[in-house]
Amino acid sequence: MDDAPTDVVPLDDEIPPDALAHLRAVCLSFPDAYEEPAWTGIRWRVRTRTFAHVYRTDLTRSSAPAARAMTTTAGLSTTLTFRSHGEEFEALTSAGAPFFQLSWGANVVGMRLDGTTAWDEVRELLTESYCVQAPKRLAARVLTETRPGSAEA
Repeated sequence: MDDAPTDVVPLDDEIPPDALAHLRAVCLSFPDAYEEPAWTGIRWRVRTRTFAHVYRTDLTRSSAPAARAMTTTAGLSTTLTFRSHGEEFEALTSAGAPFFQLSWGANVVGMRLDGTTAWDEVRELLTESYCVQAPKRLAARVLTETRPGSAEA
């Protein structure tokens, strides 16, 4: 019998606290967004649709060649996945590090998070991802709030 405490999170699910704090601040600011544990890591959803997912992964074992090319010496990385579309999806998945295209999902982008992550850019990307996944009424609220000249811009 294993006597390990049940509240200890396995290594692959340990998200750096600073990254998690940044992601929570953005993701939970959207209407009807909520956080929940995923099969690995943590995801944020609107209704039943995931718009962001963060997890620890060994990119050396990834099925995405672009992800394997960005591995650290240890191989473990913090990965954020989100949704994009159109020209932005093409630009992100063609840009190279820290972005890569996953081998699943037609509009899913992977991003390696590390000490050089530009959190303002992550906010913009997650706003778009939320709008891709949210019902039109909720997406319109977010777009109205983030347009230049709005009360919160």
